[in-house]
Amino acid sequence: MVDETVGSFGRLDILVNNAGLQYVCPVHEFPEEKWDLLVGVMLTGTFLCTKYALPHMMAQGWGRVVNVSSAHGLVASPYKSAYVAAKHGVVGFTKSVALEVAPYGVTVNAVCPAYVRTPLVEGQVADQARIHGIPEAQVVERILLEPAAVKRLLEPEEVARFVLYLCTDLGGGMTGAAYPLDLGWTAR
Repeated sequence: MVDETVGSFGRLDILVNNAGLQYVCPVHEFPEEKWDLLVGVMLTGTFLCTKYALPHMMAQGWGRVVNVSSAHGLVASPYKSAYVAAKHGVVGFTKSVALEVAPYGVTVNAVCPAYVRTPLVEGQVADQARIHGIPEAQVVERILLEPAAVKRLLEPEEVARFVLYLCTDLGGGMTGAAYPLDLGWTAR
């Protein structure tokens, strides 16, 4: 992917690591293959894409890496152990890499959104209802929006606009941080 990008465009300026999948289950019943899949996609995938993109950015003296973590990269919820572990790992990875590449004009940040209106979120409603013993119609209000101060889902465009800001020269002084875009969730 990185080689094809550099081959087609002659350079690589921006990498956005944005992968997410979910499995909702108590940890003592959590299938090991599901754990490996979630951590592999969200944490190891972030590592691999970053590892191969950075040499190009460092050589040109400019680059932006934005890792889409989650509010679950800052706080936890029950029944999401692999997701929470992977997204916490993304935040730690972001901070470490930012320190390594700052001398090369490359910034590395994490964005930590609350629940975003995506198929990933919509796809976990049935599992949340089952785990919590409530009707599916109550999951959004009672589970997903409960910890947030602003009681709504984020729209994908809201996250995209913040990522875009971090990728501009205006975001050049921002590195090594995990930015909550969480409707007030982590203010508690």
